[in-house]
Amino acid sequence: MNINPDLLAILCCPETKQKVTVAEDAVIIALNTSVTRGGLKNKGNRPVTEPFEAGLVREDGTLLYPIRDNIPVMLIEEGIPLTQIQ
Repeated sequence: MNINPDLLAILCCPETKQKVTVAEDAVIIALNTSVTRGGLKNKGNRPVTEPFEAGLVREDGTLLYPIRDNIPVMLIEEGIPLTQIQ
């Protein structure tokens, strides 16, 4: 996933204001596996049913914000707690 570096430089977690970075492919694969199994929920406690094309990981590595149609979804309740993946 190519994201404009200028955009990435100004994006931050809306909850903690930590910086975000583009998620590694392994994280996206693990999340998509969880989506397929039906066991993934977002921070709003709603099931995630759509696979991920990419995402932005919060600096502390605990939360991912999805990128859908090349647009980062930076809403707190849409964040995916990464503690759900092994």
